[in-house]
Amino acid sequence: MTDPTPAGAQPRVVIITGLSGAGRRTAAHAMEDLGWYVVDNLPPAMVLALVRTARENGIKRVAVVLDVRSPQLVDELSPLFAELTDHQVPHEVLFLEATDETIVRRQESSRRPLPLQGDGRLLDAIGRERHMLSSLRAQADLVIDTSRLTVHQLASRVAHAYSGDLSGMVRIAVMSFGFKNGLPIDADLVFDVRFLPNPHWVPELRPQTGLSTAVSSYVLSQPGAQDFLDTLVDMLTVMTPGYVREGKRQLTIAIGCTGGKHRSTAMSVELGRRLQQCGYRANVSHRDLGLE
Repeated sequence: MTDPTPAGAQPRVVIITGLSGAGRRTAAHAMEDLGWYVVDNLPPAMVLALVRTARENGIKRVAVVLDVRSPQLVDELSPLFAELTDHQVPHEVLFLEATDETIVRRQESSRRPLPLQGDGRLLDAIGRERHMLSSLRAQADLVIDTSRLTVHQLASRVAHAYSGDLSGMVRIAVMSFGFKNGLPIDADLVFDVRFLPNPHWVPELRPQTGLSTAVSSYVLSQPGAQDFLDTLVDMLTVMTPGYVREGKRQLTIAIGCTGGKHRSTAMSVELGRRLQQCGYRANVSHRDLGLE
């Protein structure tokens, strides 16, 4: 069911887009489960008419999946965003992406060609699509890299970002990761906690993770750990009101150590706890836990 709102009030609009094979349909289904009115594969030129219909019928949350298959459709997006702004329609863009290898694997599994593939190679089509959507990605309010996410993990990320009313607040996703596995490309802010001693070199702690009490206590008791967390929370307290003023409602913070097993995991959990104590809607995930 969709949430009713008084006729005449502008609905909130989320544009779901991104690379083919990156999980747009999964995100759309997750939004539907959250009570959003979801329309799939709507041309950009028809979005404003949909918004008008939603307003007249008291629907306050609308998600639109835009499958941008051509440069002409991409060119229609800037005028669309301008029109939504002119009509004071709150809107944001959720952009989904994945690595070339991931998309190739998914497309080969589904046995469906990409929209821009034609008779050419799959990798060439991915490259063309990535280039064509680069400016849209740069404008996105939330970028999610689905390469390492299961269907359920992606749905969880979407639920954290778009469940409930976000007016006047920023939702924060805290993610631990290991630098040896690469930087998370969907992070807004990245912090390095490799300045802390590594529990890997403590024999009794090595097989445990940062989720254990022993490792967490060890990491958080090290010189600089508490000061780092204090400074980070203070910095976010300064930054988040500015994000709200600029219309940014989602913030992804990545905390990295060498492998993503000990330090980054413990520090991410503690940061999430502190942010929740400060009144933020924050969740914590661990990208590389179990890969070591």
